[in-house]
Amino acid sequence: MKVTISDHFTVKKLIRFVFPSVVMMLFTSVYGVVDGLFVSNFAGKTAFAGVNLILPFIMLVGTFGFMVGQGGTAIVSKTLGQGNAKKANRIFSMLVLVVIISGALLSLAASFFIEKIAIFLGADEALLPYCVTYARISFISMPAFMLQNVFQSFFITAGKPNLGLGITVGAGVTNMLLDFILVGVLKTGVRGAAYATVVSELIGGLLPLIYFSVKNSSLLHFDKPLWDFRALLKTCTNGSSELMTNVSLSVVNMLYNYRLMRLAGADGVSAYGVIMYVGFVFVAVFIGYSIGVAPIIGFNYGAKNNAELKNMFKKSLWVISTMAVTMCALAFLLSIPLSNAFAGYDEALYSLTLRGFRIFSLSFLLSGFNIFGSSFFTALSNGAVSAAISFMRTLFFQVVCVLLLPIWFGVDGIFASSAAAELLALCVTSFFVLKMNRRYNYIP
Repeated sequence: MKVTISDHFTVKKLIRFVFPSVVMMLFTSVYGVVDGLFVSNFAGKTAFAGVNLILPFIMLVGTFGFMVGQGGTAIVSKTLGQGNAKKANRIFSMLVLVVIISGALLSLAASFFIEKIAIFLGADEALLPYCVTYARISFISMPAFMLQNVFQSFFITAGKPNLGLGITVGAGVTNMLLDFILVGVLKTGVRGAAYATVVSELIGGLLPLIYFSVKNSSLLHFDKPLWDFRALLKTCTNGSSELMTNVSLSVVNMLYNYRLMRLAGADGVSAYGVIMYVGFVFVAVFIGYSIGVAPIIGFNYGAKNNAELKNMFKKSLWVISTMAVTMCALAFLLSIPLSNAFAGYDEALYSLTLRGFRIFSLSFLLSGFNIFGSSFFTALSNGAVSAAISFMRTLFFQVVCVLLLPIWFGVDGIFASSAAAELLALCVTSFFVLKMNRRYNYIP
């Protein structure tokens, strides 16, 4: 039976609807993990540290796609809920074109300045060549990477989450196979890992472009772009929380690496790289759920279906609570094999990675509620509240914790900073949820 965003949702139907989005995000994160796994084991920990040092900046450049994907989904799904499909498709077309142009310009600028940026981030003579090589190759597919993030959201709004899942899985499997061939077999190191990512991102970004360009059975297709700058501004405002989240994560990861280079050297950067790769797989479950449920919330908000809005809020809290306990337990259970897979060849690096990952895992108990809270207000077209939650969670509290906790707890303080920041952010999220209920009336 087909499930659409206009349905009444039971827990079973809700999980079924968001499942493709969760798996999509898992595959997106897993093939990033595979990159790191092959680089660490076949190119060595210096190359791995170099990739980890520059990767946050690469993700920083790609954040525009996350913003347009989430912010645009809220606008387009709300417009569909109001019964104006023609306008929704024209806004959708405009947003995709804006992403293509912006992605190309940002990639060119970043590639030109990448060597100076890598030095600014702390790259020494040993790490610099790996940073520059990996980044410049990665920027080849940056517009496609942005489009991939945009289409992950819009496939759900279009009523085709399984198609989006299929394309993401195909891109992920391609990346894994190319990593095995280029890095594992042909020993091309960082260069091979970067090209593997480029090919996978081209698949993930260009295939949806073709799908929406031709006649299809979904709710969305490309039309003559509607150059509605108010809609574009609203998209950016709505998506500002996702932009803030991803910009902040990149900036904070750079700060983490900077602190670790001084407290634990390249091993510290490598250990945090493992935590960053693997941690995102666990967090991807929460992100995938939030992306999957956002069009439902946006549609019912646009349709003024308050009863279903309450239903979605209540069931979402139950689902996220269950996932939070599950993710934290899995992280502890898998900490040894995962640390061994990335760093088993070096005892000191393995011990540091294992200890850091176990401390970091406590954050999974809290992060899902903050991620959903921010996404929930984005779907309600309240970009200001969503951005405030994201800013406090991913930047302000993270920076405060990573600067202060190491003073008292050393390297352990850096690894504990994420959990401490999530706890503080949960207080902010709870405040806004209770306060804004007077306007939206979503608490049953």
